[in-house]
Amino acid sequence: MTSRGPATTAARSGRRPGNPDTKELILTAARNQFADSGFERTSVRAIAAEAGVDSALVHHYFGTKRALFLAAVDMPVDPQVILGAVLDAPIEEIGELLLRGVLGVWESPQGTAVLAAFRAAISGESTGLVSNFLTEVILRELVGRFDDPPGSGPLRATLVASQLSGLLITRYLLRLEPIASLSVDEVVVLIGPTVQRYLTGAVT
Repeated sequence: MTSRGPATTAARSGRRPGNPDTKELILTAARNQFADSGFERTSVRAIAAEAGVDSALVHHYFGTKRALFLAAVDMPVDPQVILGAVLDAPIEEIGELLLRGVLGVWESPQGTAVLAAFRAAISGESTGLVSNFLTEVILRELVGRFDDPPGSGPLRATLVASQLSGLLITRYLLRLEPIASLSVDEVVVLIGPTVQRYLTGAVT
């Protein structure tokens, strides 16, 4: 009788086995997809297709799309650490709290790893990951609270992202003085009102 062993044990076409390289294949595909399409428009299915694996394997390695995004940008801190104290705060205090939270992460023990991830992202070919991280992961949950007049939320988020990214590059990458040596409190006093204006001031 003819053996059916090979037919029953062969891997299904189009899927890669779970080997040590599979995780990196998924991360590479995720970086490409997120940089090109943004966080919201990127699907786990599209990432899996580019990596040549099943969608279930993506979830197996990374859990959620949010966790995969954080792994793709090599960010050691979940944005919820920043947003936790901000989302429920009075609207007139959010500019200062958001800025203080972002600076707090960079000044924390994880700051060196955050700096390394940020530097790698902006110096490579995936600068879109940085913009998506700022606008679609950190700021996206705030847009709804500041969409006044209606439709202005995305513009406000982009303005805040421009302020934060410029500050982070100036203070931590270029280390331009005297801003590099200012305390967090001093930076918040100087720049916090600008962030708040972007959130609640006139945009037209």
